[in-house]
Amino acid sequence: MRPTIAKAGGGRERASLVAKALESIEVGSHSFSAASKLFDRTTRERSWLLYAWCRRCDDIADNQDKGGPLGNQGTPKEAEDRIQAIRVLTRRAIDEQPTADFAFDALGLVADECGLTYAMANDVIGGFAMDATGFSPKNERDLLRYCYHVAGAVGIMMAHIMGVDPEDGETLDRANDLGIAFQLANISRDVVEDAAVGRVYIPADWLAEAGLAPGDHALPENRFVLAGVMPRMIALMEKHEAAARLGTKRLRFRSRWAVLAAANIYGAIGRKILSRGQKAWDRRVVVRGPEKLWHVAAAFFQAVWNRPPGPQEPIIWSRHDFRPVAGW
Repeated sequence: MRPTIAKAGGGRERASLVAKALESIEVGSHSFSAASKLFDRTTRERSWLLYAWCRRCDDIADNQDKGGPLGNQGTPKEAEDRIQAIRVLTRRAIDEQPTADFAFDALGLVADECGLTYAMANDVIGGFAMDATGFSPKNERDLLRYCYHVAGAVGIMMAHIMGVDPEDGETLDRANDLGIAFQLANISRDVVEDAAVGRVYIPADWLAEAGLAPGDHALPENRFVLAGVMPRMIALMEKHEAAARLGTKRLRFRSRWAVLAAANIYGAIGRKILSRGQKAWDRRVVVRGPEKLWHVAAAFFQAVWNRPPGPQEPIIWSRHDFRPVAGW
């Protein structure tokens, strides 16, 4: 047999991969789709390619379709097999081998264009592995480690796509902060949905201090007390959000605008949850079109001004603080 010739994207045409990736992001994330359109064309297309891989990995890991309801998770062995399949396909994509899956071939293409590595991708896969083993944080540090894997590590990959120097550790740290802030907003919004499928991402010690038991914390009769935990979660989100804004100062204008727009939109989600109190989970919190446009416009002026104040507390963390530990 002749060896397969290595070619980024698994030999698929770039235009075809970009078109499919655009379909993926438009279905999977209206917020990211809107913000991505503010990038220059090349960065925009590369962000879509990366998103397609993230979305497909999430679907495989959770046995779902395009971010829909979680499928049957099966046995722990079946969950682990899905994670191993993601790792194998990701390795093939990075090695410029065909994968028979457009989303992994999309990763291979953007990795070739931007210098993304398997180690970067594997940090993201680590988040799926944590979910596959039934992970639930015991404390705030556990929570931040989880957020790093599922979102902060993606932020770092996005920074490379935006042309951040691999030696610019400060900006990469701030990209990590942005991903963490996004994930904290998602966790706050999805508390009840996650609890319905046995997932708890609020730290156990936070729940214990509030007198809530994991699994019962999201019951209707406990919503008032649960809402009392949210100021702590949203304050942590805002701390990372403010730190992330510092990292935008070194980005090109259109990248800075896109990142600030996304930060505004996701920050709004977290602040809406806080303002709604115990009614925060009666219906899904969303940022609708007109409000989204307002946040995009505000981001434009923030990008022009380019003097973010940063967090009120000192920035004492880096992406290296959230690296994998044994078993993940």
